[in-house]
Amino acid sequence: QVQVVQSGGGLVQAGGSLRLSCAASGSTFSINRIGWYRQAPGKQRELVASISSGGRTNYADSVKGRFTISEDNAKNTVYLQLNSLKPEDTAVYYCNTEGIFIGVQYASWGQGTQVTVSS
Repeated sequence: QVQVVQSGGGLVQAGGSLRLSCAASGSTFSINRIGWYRQAPGKQRELVASISSGGRTNYADSVKGRFTISEDNAKNTVYLQLNSLKPEDTAVYYCNTEGIFIGVQYASWGQGTQVTVSS
C-alpha cells in the first residue's frame, strides 16, 4: 500500500505564492503518476497538474505558467509550486498517487489541504 501525507497550504494574498508537498510512503516503487487535484465549493474536482514516471508533466490550462509540479525521488515527495495566485485558485488541494502493484491498479489520496487566496 501507498500512504500519502500532504503539507503546505494556507492563506495568501493575490499574487503571492505557496508550495504544497506530497510525501508518499509504502510501496512507492509502484507509483506511476502523482497528480494534484483541487475542489472548490460548487465546483467539481479538477486535475491541476501531474507528473509521471520519467518526469513528464501535465497542467490544466487555468494554471499553466503559474504552477509548477516537481519531484524529489530521494524523499519520495512531489511538490506543487503555486505562483501568481488568484482568488479563483481557492480550493482544497488533494494529492493522488496512481500505480500498479502486482498487476493491480490503485489510487491513494492525501488528506487534502486548504489554499485560500484573498483579493
